[in-house]
Amino acid sequence: MKNIQMNHAQKGFTLIELMIVVAIIGILAAVAIPQYQDYTARTQVSRVVGEVNALKSNAESIFNNGGQIGYEDDLTTDPRTIGIGWTGSNLVDEGTGAANGPEFGLTIADGALATMSWNVELGTDASAAVRGAVITVTRSANGAYSCGVTPPTAGNGWKDSYAPAGCPAS
Repeated sequence: MKNIQMNHAQKGFTLIELMIVVAIIGILAAVAIPQYQDYTARTQVSRVVGEVNALKSNAESIFNNGGQIGYEDDLTTDPRTIGIGWTGSNLVDEGTGAANGPEFGLTIADGALATMSWNVELGTDASAAVRGAVITVTRSANGAYSCGVTPPTAGNGWKDSYAPAGCPAS
């Protein structure tokens, strides 16, 4: 009679090994998801700050050539209204403030530009944490520009660290 030896080697994973893997994945997800949401919010604010700051050179050119800033060209006005070149952004709420983009403000004193500013409100496709924040660019009478972010009024998770260094939250 032959001696037959059976091989009962273990195949697959035990329940405890699978539970350990699931627990590790859960811990990693609990840390990674909030970090990703913070990263997304910071990059959205930085992107809109860049888009709004890009209008500075257009605004200077318009004003230095005797025009006034508008949303589109209207050469029938005096001074001429020249479009600032806003192309839109899916992160900016186009329904607030101005119907077609940034809301402009000019202050003229003694025939000279005293201040010039424009602002946009984050909305539309912006993350919930930054939706409602207002980015304002201001030019003083001496030609110096400043930028600031006004946090949203709702308690939606805004953190001052979302504002870039060159455009701090106020």
